[in-house]
Amino acid sequence: MSSTKSSPVAAAPTSGAGRRSRLHDRITTFRLGATIAAIGVVYGDIGTSPLYALNLLFSPAARSRLKPQDIVGGISVVIWALILVIALKYAILVLRADNDGEGGVFALYGLVDRFKKRGMPVVLWMLLLGAGLLLGDGMITPAISVLSATEGLAVATPMLAHAVIPLTLVLLTALFAFQHLGSAGVGRVFGPIMVVWFLVIATLGCEKIPSHPEILNAFDPLNGLNFLVRSQFGAALTALGAVVLVLTGGEAMYADLGHFGAGPIRSGWFLIVLPCLVLNYLGQGAALLGGHAGDNLFFDLVPKVGLYPMVMLATLATVIASQALISGAFSLIAQAIALGVFPRLQVKHTHHAQAGEVYVPFINWGLYVGCASLVLAFGSSAALGAAYGLAESGVMLTTSMAMIVVAREVWKWGRLRSLIVFGGLGLIDTTFITANSLKFLQGGYAPIAIGATVFIIMNTWRWGRKLTYAAYSAKPTMTVAELIKLHRQSSEFIERTAILMVPAPVHPGAARTPTLLQLLWDRFGVLPRHLIFVQVTHPKIPYVRENRYSVTVLDRNQNGSLVRVELRFGFMEDPNVESVLEEMISHAEIDLSRDPRQWVVHVVNENLLPGKRMKIIRRIRLRLFKLLRFVSRPAYYHYGLGDEVRLAAEILPIHVR
Repeated sequence: MSSTKSSPVAAAPTSGAGRRSRLHDRITTFRLGATIAAIGVVYGDIGTSPLYALNLLFSPAARSRLKPQDIVGGISVVIWALILVIALKYAILVLRADNDGEGGVFALYGLVDRFKKRGMPVVLWMLLLGAGLLLGDGMITPAISVLSATEGLAVATPMLAHAVIPLTLVLLTALFAFQHLGSAGVGRVFGPIMVVWFLVIATLGCEKIPSHPEILNAFDPLNGLNFLVRSQFGAALTALGAVVLVLTGGEAMYADLGHFGAGPIRSGWFLIVLPCLVLNYLGQGAALLGGHAGDNLFFDLVPKVGLYPMVMLATLATVIASQALISGAFSLIAQAIALGVFPRLQVKHTHHAQAGEVYVPFINWGLYVGCASLVLAFGSSAALGAAYGLAESGVMLTTSMAMIVVAREVWKWGRLRSLIVFGGLGLIDTTFITANSLKFLQGGYAPIAIGATVFIIMNTWRWGRKLTYAAYSAKPTMTVAELIKLHRQSSEFIERTAILMVPAPVHPGAARTPTLLQLLWDRFGVLPRHLIFVQVTHPKIPYVRENRYSVTVLDRNQNGSLVRVELRFGFMEDPNVESVLEEMISHAEIDLSRDPRQWVVHVVNENLLPGKRMKIIRRIRLRLFKLLRFVSRPAYYHYGLGDEVRLAAEILPIHVR
């Protein structure tokens, strides 16, 4: 007994130090693991830009006319674009704009939407357009990334040049075919592979730099400015249009904020990604100074013996970049659906613990058709590069404009400081947009058209829902006071508890009851003994951590009860109404059977009819909205109802003016 008691006392100092040491080791390991994981998911797109970016900045046809100062100046513009736009804007500033730990276009939308000030609708519209442009750019990224990697085969073995397009299509088909399995398993190996990728491309660059150390003058920003000033206006814009390609994927840093946190994303950028990218771009510039560069600058850095392994590694890196971007597109659509700005498509969860890992079949195959069509239509990464960048720079501009509001209203910066910092960064984005506008006819119309289509869909869906709600609410109904009186005086009831899904809160007193209730009363002439009005709301926050639901008893007497329930879900959550109602039953907060099969849930399907005097533009818009409703899942299925509970759908004709 004595030895058992004395042992902990004697060992206490050592064990305490040991625990602190082990805790420090665990924290260090966790941070390292998170940083490596962030490198695998966040930086796949921007990390594969060296495959094609400088090929467009220094096109093979123009290399014979290049002077050393042009090469140094062009690389200088690339380096400082990475520093100003990615390092300063995104890594240091934008990552601070988290919405309850989440980032991305719709997290920014939620932050801005809190402030009902003049000009806010314009900013919100810009963010919706930015979301559309992200999807447009997302369609072209897998195409150009995988195509640029497989083009390495033509460098290694010119006889295989004809196999580049078929192989690219095979890889893209396999990539999209396996999306339904989720990315959790593959994600564990993303990070290490991308770390190897970055270290390899940095090594390739380092081998070339000593032969022409004057390329290091590219760190002087004056060389970049002189390069742009010396060039003719059109040539300078063309160069800036190519420079945007080294920035593609920068928005992923903010979009994936909720998955990894700002710390690992910043660590990955400053410790690994930025140094390796800069070294590779310097190496490609040194090869140009030596005059030994062929048609493909990146693969010309690779020794012949390493070409095939490098093609394999580049293919893996581009598949990873594409996978991360496709998963990001699924999350973007899921958030848009939750915010009510996109039709309710089928969303499948591919991970039992990670709510953000989802699969949207309609979007998956839409992206696949788009990617395959782009590969067939353009045929090479150089041609696709002409279509790339315009949408990306548009997204960057919308982020800068929204950040002015965030800095002013959330961070409480002064107006002048906000305008100088984010207005200045927005000016850089505007310059890139102007430069990329030259690409419009060469293919830039493709991602812009896709983005504009998505924006029209989102805007039409919002418009149609508001129009439907306004017409629905205009129907004459009894007041809540009249309902309570009628319920108290009734002698006959429907014994099974009725749940009415309603679009707006039911207030006591002289407030009107939902149209659905009036429809049921007019049809059956009898009320349920227990009646529950359920309204689902989506506050523009990622997660609802408190006050998931609220219960208001409108009336409870010897005949039964009338209750109002409001449920709240954030845009990163799975809105399962049935599970929340079951939780409320366990707390005895509502009069409802524990068996969902005993519930009767009443919903309404509005039959939208155009008014006789509706103008042609509104008629067209209404038809588009009705088409979107046709492909959209009904709200009750989206909210997890219909599998166990009994649904009663009432068709309500609504004339829309």
